[in-house]
Amino acid sequence: MANVLLIGMGTTTLSALESLMSKCNVQGVVRNADTESSCDDPVVSLAQKAGIPIFTDTSQKEIKSLILKLQPDCVVVSSYNQILPSSTIGLSTFINVHYSSLPHYRGRANVNWAIINDEPCAAITIHKISPELDEGNILFQQLIPIRFDDTVADIYDSLNDIQRQHLGETVVKTFHGYAGLPQNNAEATYCCTRLPEDGEINWSASTRNIDCFIRALVSPFPGAYTYFQGQKLLVWQAKPVDNPPIYVGRIPGRVVGISKSEGYVDVLTGDGILRILEVQLAGEERTAAANVIKSVKSTLGLQISDLLNRIQILEEQITKFTEHAK
Repeated sequence: MANVLLIGMGTTTLSALESLMSKCNVQGVVRNADTESSCDDPVVSLAQKAGIPIFTDTSQKEIKSLILKLQPDCVVVSSYNQILPSSTIGLSTFINVHYSSLPHYRGRANVNWAIINDEPCAAITIHKISPELDEGNILFQQLIPIRFDDTVADIYDSLNDIQRQHLGETVVKTFHGYAGLPQNNAEATYCCTRLPEDGEINWSASTRNIDCFIRALVSPFPGAYTYFQGQKLLVWQAKPVDNPPIYVGRIPGRVVGISKSEGYVDVLTGDGILRILEVQLAGEERTAAANVIKSVKSTLGLQISDLLNRIQILEEQITKFTEHAK
């Protein structure tokens, strides 16, 4: 039975650990976790129940030291935010779980980008790690369709299920000599890291693009957002309005319909209408959009008038403070 060290920091690590435990001897899990609060982290809870050590220092230096100490047959990476150097990769067989159809969508935030780009499919690829970014031989790959209303959470659930079924057996197959298939680097595409501030909605985009954007950023990600009366407003759920009225006088972001009974708010986009269902102001609970947005005179997005009003208020406060200090 192959001895395996698992490195995982994100939501894909639980199904990776479950799969590896069924086929391999897991020597430990490297994870940025609080081992004293295992109930808050299912990966830590499962590992502790199975007597598998948790190593909470996720630095490259500590990982290298750990590999030298444990001498694993294979190191499996399922959600790690750093590129491991060649000096570490050379110490063992390294296998990575990547949620895209390599060589397409190398890099970061691949599932998010696939939904944002309205791709027809998402994928899981299990591949050997090489010094170049996501370039190693493919050991396993499976595509799944992205349905019209799938969220990033839905796609992660599906891909995690596939990882749970196939990761352990793929590691065993590799341990027994399977080398995999080389990637065609000429077909490679790349995705950059996404930051929370990248989530602002552009109301001038098409209805479909905005719908994809919102679905790509739902929990456990930070969420797509807009501004309402100068406050940041997260949009957690929305859907396109079918056969909407045709607005030839159009201001993207303008509220054109509110249903207090059903809780939705209709907003103009660049080419149609998006129905906003669930929102959240900073520091408050999620709620129906109509509980926050109550007027069809409202326009979502950061308005120049809002900025000017804020500047005026700040100038008045500074003047009062200066006069009081004299």
